[in-house]
Amino acid sequence: MEKILTKNFDKPGSHTLKVYEEGGGYEALRTVLSSWTPEQVAAEVKRSNLRGRGGAGFPTGMKWGFVPKDSPKEKYLCVNADEGEPGTFKDRMILERDPHMLLEGAILASYAISAGKAYIYIRGEFALGGERMEAAVSEAYARNYLGQNILKSGFNLDVAVHYGAGAYICGEETALLESLEGKKGWPRVRPPFPAVAGLFRCPTVINNVETLANVPHIINQGAEWFASLGTEKSGGTKLFPISGRVNRPGLYELPLGTPLRRMIEEEAAGVIGGKRIKGVIPGGASCPVLTEKEIDVPMDFDSLARAGSMLGSGAVIVLDEETSMVKTLLNLERFFAHESCGQCTPCREGTRWIVQVLTRIANGKGTDGDPDLLLDIADHMAGRTVCPLGDAAAGPVKSFVTKFRQEFMSLS
Repeated sequence: MEKILTKNFDKPGSHTLKVYEEGGGYEALRTVLSSWTPEQVAAEVKRSNLRGRGGAGFPTGMKWGFVPKDSPKEKYLCVNADEGEPGTFKDRMILERDPHMLLEGAILASYAISAGKAYIYIRGEFALGGERMEAAVSEAYARNYLGQNILKSGFNLDVAVHYGAGAYICGEETALLESLEGKKGWPRVRPPFPAVAGLFRCPTVINNVETLANVPHIINQGAEWFASLGTEKSGGTKLFPISGRVNRPGLYELPLGTPLRRMIEEEAAGVIGGKRIKGVIPGGASCPVLTEKEIDVPMDFDSLARAGSMLGSGAVIVLDEETSMVKTLLNLERFFAHESCGQCTPCREGTRWIVQVLTRIANGKGTDGDPDLLLDIADHMAGRTVCPLGDAAAGPVKSFVTKFRQEFMSLS
């Protein structure tokens, strides 16, 4: 399959403007600013069936359309580069290997929503990615891809790189906005939604790194081409980080809808030592686990939802027959308990309680009622918090305990 997002990754100097331009970089921007209206850009992205790559899978063109056109306020684009989902390492690779691809996508998106200012919110630990993103922004200003009267088109855009402090909660879009404003990264109660009252209470679009990186390719090769690469409702390819008990862990670019089992057996070269698969987390730590019998599923948003899980970030974590599901779940829940911002009682107290129960089971001191207790705690967290972190912590508990209940019982 032809690589799209990763085509430049292995080129020497792939992060530089010179290499990006040699591969056709910024041609989409030149085309748009010379002959397209903002409405035409948004319509093309909508026709492409590009869905958000940050986890929720919301149609990108539709999201842009929520920005009120008649608002007298400043409009903003925020790039969510705060990748913090365990098992996920796709956005970081774009920042490090091809930052201009992201930047061109961000400029095109800003033009489509008539934004004059864009912020790239980068996870603080991404030192190399941040350094290369800042260099890319400087190169773009020098070439007049950013700044005033870009390419003599009359369009103005300034871009700033902003570093977060490494809080998982700031990957939630409204917590990201609070952090950008210099406040504690607590998610906001909605409505109003960011498209109407976002950054500084102005109309704002927040898009994921991988989402925006697709936009120049859609403009260059057309919405129909992009839509044809995926499924009926999800266009394009997807970056899939594969890790866990596999022979060839790594980042793979594949069409949406690629079967999960094939990804593990062919791309990742199967399970280490030829062992059997016990379970697979298909889209990052917050996604419900699938058993070995459930992994003959296409990797797209709708198929995984029907299978009772989520595509999420697309991070595939493979668990083999020797993996302790109790210890795996405990590891995941420790993460969520640590990263809970504490704003909502069900999440703040529920995640800690889950860790306490799982620790007791892992230490051989569990009780017969612990599996049901875990399910009860999860039920009282899901859907009862301001942001999805409570749901993210509850989902794995429900799936692990339900599908591998005997393991939790055998240690109790």
